[in-house]
Amino acid sequence: MRVTNEIIYVGVNDHKIDLFEGQYVVPEGMAYNSYVIVDSKIAVMDTVDRNFTHEWLDNLANALGDRKPDYLVVQHMEPDHSANICNFMNTYPEAKIVSSSKAFAMMKNFFGKEFEDRRIVVAEGDTLELGTHTLSFIGAPMVHWPEVIMTYDAKDKVLFSADGFGKFGALDAEDDDWACEARRYYFGIVGKYGVQVQAVLKKAAALDIEKICPLHGPVLTENLGYYIDLYNTWSSYGIESDGIMIAYTSVYGNTKKAVELLADRLKAKGCPKVVVNDLARSDMAEVVEDAFRYGRIVLATTTYNADIFPFMREFINHLTERGFKNKTVGMIENGSWAPMAVKVMKEMLSGCKNITYTDTNVKITSALNDVSKEQIEKLADELCMDYMAAAPDTANKNDLTALFKIGYGLYVVTSNDGKKDNGLIVNTVSQVTSTPNRVAVCINKQNYSHHVIKQTGIMNVNCLSVDAPFSVFENYGFRSGRNTDKFEGVDVLRSDNGLIFLPRYINAFMSLKVEQYVDLDTHGMFICSVTEARVMSDRETMTYTYYQDNVKPKPQTEGKKGWVCKICGYIYEGEDLPEDFICPLCKHGAADFEPIKS
Repeated sequence: MRVTNEIIYVGVNDHKIDLFEGQYVVPEGMAYNSYVIVDSKIAVMDTVDRNFTHEWLDNLANALGDRKPDYLVVQHMEPDHSANICNFMNTYPEAKIVSSSKAFAMMKNFFGKEFEDRRIVVAEGDTLELGTHTLSFIGAPMVHWPEVIMTYDAKDKVLFSADGFGKFGALDAEDDDWACEARRYYFGIVGKYGVQVQAVLKKAAALDIEKICPLHGPVLTENLGYYIDLYNTWSSYGIESDGIMIAYTSVYGNTKKAVELLADRLKAKGCPKVVVNDLARSDMAEVVEDAFRYGRIVLATTTYNADIFPFMREFINHLTERGFKNKTVGMIENGSWAPMAVKVMKEMLSGCKNITYTDTNVKITSALNDVSKEQIEKLADELCMDYMAAAPDTANKNDLTALFKIGYGLYVVTSNDGKKDNGLIVNTVSQVTSTPNRVAVCINKQNYSHHVIKQTGIMNVNCLSVDAPFSVFENYGFRSGRNTDKFEGVDVLRSDNGLIFLPRYINAFMSLKVEQYVDLDTHGMFICSVTEARVMSDRETMTYTYYQDNVKPKPQTEGKKGWVCKICGYIYEGEDLPEDFICPLCKHGAADFEPIKS
């Protein structure tokens, strides 16, 4: 298989494996990917698992014809990729190994030698010339081993991403949804290292990438934004899908009955997806995947030996060791004489960041009764508050307590120009009168939304809550709605005025009708009446200070010289910043950069 005219796939498929890394069920097998770049000089990208030595060497020979490789680039030292380094070096005694210094140290551990006379050590920013192809190396430590490097081919615009963007399944297996097995792979294997993945994604954002070649799974050639956006969501521990996941254990069936009742009530109250997992019977890796996929989970288990049931303990251990965070958690406990599962589970989750616990916990003493059924109803109400507020038939559309959510916060103002919807980050919204209710919104005249709202006279103000991730600000604050569809691919919700309101990350929204416009030179103030107001959740409003301290990524400037973008943290390395420089991430100009302080 040819990836491009000069890049050839020489990997193998493994259908004999039952457990990848001794724990992950892989019914569709596994692919071990390797590639050859044919130029004036030839580079081979990684080897394969030890069980496929001869098949891989045959694939390699067929790709090379009568030529010999000059380099073996080792991006990752896990044995499913590095096992045939020695076999390669023996077969091609003139070739050299290109890898990181830490990888060569690992080679000594695995093979007893570091190939001192045949090695080229590379690090971040180093290049390797093959002829018309120039390979640039990108440090990717802890994605998901410390020695990992990725490689970018500037000619064919290909990113060799090591284990990044990989998935379970052989390449000749039946086609399936990439995200399903890629998500299980990510959270099972890479999930702990979200910060490191975010760092690599920032580096990748500055590259012109047309194809991604991972070490597992298919070569990605179309709609790369979809895959990169998913990785951004996963590695920032964001919410990928709306819905609620319930994980439970049950000894005699009574906890199961409570879970089934809760699931029915959640569906009745508008929850778009309820996923129920029996921890004693479900694939643990798939349950972990679900826990990270959805923003709300419910843990239901019995008290067992003054602790919790073993499968629940194992499940929570899987979550905590992978950096579980940014979730809403509800709990159900069962115990005949001394229920204490809620206490134990909260203690186990105590090290997890940004966990919001529901006010309601369900306590069952042996079997369901009227009290515990009422608690289940309250828990369902709490978990579905925003779903009920979003649905037109269950929403309170005149809940003027929504005005209490206004503060010196951050908001997304939505509008529509008659052809497409638009969204804009603003930080100047205030209530100016209470009888009648009037709200003022200030918008910079240079923003496309200002132009649209002056024409249409309507807008929605979405009050962002503290769970809003940085991706929200990237989408609505770093791009122009004139040339970008900020809601592309999003299942939108609309208020009675026909405009979008955000499906998540808000605690309230208000539909506004412009009554008066005040020209403030660089900005325009829209004084508006409130035509609809809904409260979506009880979460706190995102303030500008909270955003700066907790949401906006801290730029990694240590040891670097140059300039840093004050908006998004992008680093430009160089003595002089060009006056016409545009940040490749947030698209702001040189005026929004400041020198890196030594």
